Amino acid sequence: MHYAELNDAWAELTAPGAPFEIAEIEVRGARIRSFKNAPPSVREVWLSTLPFAERDYLVYGDERFTYAQAHAQVASIANWMLANGVKPGDRVAIAMRNYPEWMLIYWAACCIGVAVVGMNAWWTAPEMAYGLKDSAPKVVFADAERIARINEDPAMLGAAILVAVRAEPLPAGATPWSDVIAVGGTLPDIQVDPDADACIFYTSGTTGFPKGAQLTHRGCVSNLFNMMFAGQAAGLATARATGLVIDPAAPPPIPVGLITTPLFHVTANNCGAYALTAGGGKMVLMYRWDAEEALKLIEREKVSAVSGVPVMSRELITHPDFAKYDTSSLLTVGGGGAQLQPDLVAKIDSTVATARPNTGYGMTETCGIITSIAGDFFVDKPASCGRAMPSFEAKVVDDAGNTLPAGEPGELWVKGAPVIKGYINRPEATAESITDGWLHTGDVARIDEEGFIFLVDRKKDMVLRGGENIYCAEVEATIHQHPAIAECCVFGVPDARLGEEVGAAIVLRPGETLTADQIRDHCVALVARHKAPRYIWLLTESLPRNASGKFLKKDLRQSLKLEDAA
Repeated sequence: MHYAELNDAWAELTAPGAPFEIAEIEVRGARIRSFKNAPPSVREVWLSTLPFAERDYLVYGDERFTYAQAHAQVASIANWMLANGVKPGDRVAIAMRNYPEWMLIYWAACCIGVAVVGMNAWWTAPEMAYGLKDSAPKVVFADAERIARINEDPAMLGAAILVAVRAEPLPAGATPWSDVIAVGGTLPDIQVDPDADACIFYTSGTTGFPKGAQLTHRGCVSNLFNMMFAGQAAGLATARATGLVIDPAAPPPIPVGLITTPLFHVTANNCGAYALTAGGGKMVLMYRWDAEEALKLIEREKVSAVSGVPVMSRELITHPDFAKYDTSSLLTVGGGGAQLQPDLVAKIDSTVATARPNTGYGMTETCGIITSIAGDFFVDKPASCGRAMPSFEAKVVDDAGNTLPAGEPGELWVKGAPVIKGYINRPEATAESITDGWLHTGDVARIDEEGFIFLVDRKKDMVLRGGENIYCAEVEATIHQHPAIAECCVFGVPDARLGEEVGAAIVLRPGETLTADQIRDHCVALVARHKAPRYIWLLTESLPRNASGKFLKKDLRQSLKLEDAA
C-alpha cells in the first residue's frame, strides 16, 4: 500500500503556508490543534457559497432551490428572528423531518450567532418536553407530525414562538412559515464569536436523560476542514502512487450528495450538508430511507456520494433491482454512525463499478469525524476507521488515564478544535467527559504503527442500532416505570441488518402478569419506538448480580437463547 505517499501528502498539506496548516491555540484553558486558515465561524462558510447562485442546492421530491433562492430565504429567516426578539446567544429549535426548511433555518441561525437545537424527530411528546425545557429555545420550528406531539402537552412550548412548517391547516396560535420567508431583506451584518454555540445536538446519557452537546462554530468549521483534508490527502497520495497527473487549474467536479440520515445528527448535518454546501454541491433529501427510492434518486439526480449508516449502504447495493438503475455517477459509497463491517467494504468495492468505499468515525462530541479512511487504504485495512484527522491529537489510555503503547487496546481519548464546549446544564457530565481538553470517547480502540485506529469495543453501556445510540440505562429506566416490573437488564443483541437490537431480561413482581407486547407498548408510550426492546426474556428467577449488587450483564447475555425470547 501507498503509506509513504500518504505520509508525504499529509505532511505537505499541513505544512506552514499550506492550505491545511495546523496551529496550536488556547481555547477554554487548553492548548489545542486548529486549522490556521479556517474561517472564524459558520457564517463565513455560508457566505462563501454566494458565487454558486444559479446552481441547484436543495432537492426534495419535485421541489428545487437554487443557491440564490436559498440565500434569499436565509436572509429573510434571519431578519424575522431578529424582529421577533431572537438575539445572538439565544437558541431556536428545529423539530421536523429532513425538509429543505431544516437547512435554511440552520444557516440563518448560524449567520446571526443563534444556536440551533436539533430536536430528534423520533422523540415522543415526553422526550420533546424534556428537550425543550432543557434547551429553552426562543422559537420552535416544527412540522405537522411534531406539532401533533406538542399538542399532547402544549405547555412544553413555554414562552417559545411556534412556527408551523408544512402544517395545514395552520395550528391555532402558530406563525405560518410563509410569514417568516416573506420578510425579505439582506443578511444582517453580525460578527459571530468562533467559540459561540452553533448548534445543540442531543446525545443519549447513561443517566437515562439525553445530554445537549454544545457544538461551537470553531468546532463545526474544523470538522469541515478535516473532511476537506481527508479527501485531498487520500487523492494526492493515490495519484502520486499511481503516477496520475492532477491539473491544479482544473475545476473540481460539482458534488451531488444523497442525504439519507436525519439532519439532527452530525453525520448528515456537519458532515454531509457542510461538505456539499461548501463545495457548491447539490443536496438531495429523502422523506424517509428507502433503498429503491434511493436508487431512483441516484439515477435521476446523478448522485456522486451516498453516505449513511452502514445498513443503508448494504441495502442499497444488495437491492434486487440494483442493476436496473444507472449508478454510474457514484464515486463514493460508505457510512458513518457505526463501524462499516469489513465484508461490506469489499462488497461496495466490487459491486459499484465507479465508486470506492469510505467511512469516518466520529461523535456528536467532536462535531463530526475523528478519523477518515477511503479507497485503497480502506480496502487494505477494512477493519480500521482510519487515522485521526490533523486537528486532533489521539491517544489510547488505561483506566487510570495512562497512555498505552501502539497496538495495545484502551479507551480512545482525543483533543482538538472540534471537541465540544460541553453539555448544557450538565457541568458534572462535562467534567466527566473532558479532561484538560481531552475528550473521553468511551470507545475501546488500538492504534497501529502507521497511526490507523481500530475500534475494538465500547466502554460505555449502550446499544448501537442502525447508527442510533441507545443507552441501556434509559431503556431500563423506562421499563421500570411499569409497576409490574421487579428487575430488568437491557443489552445489545447482534443483528445482521442493524448491527444491534435492544434486548431486555425482565423479572415481574410476584403475582403480576405481563406480556412482551404489553412491555413494548409501555415503552413506546414513553420513548422513541426504536428504543423499545425487540427481544424480551421474561424470567422467573432474580437476575445474576455481583458482590456490589450490579447485574452480571455479560453472564446474563451468554445464558439466554435467542429462540427463548418473546
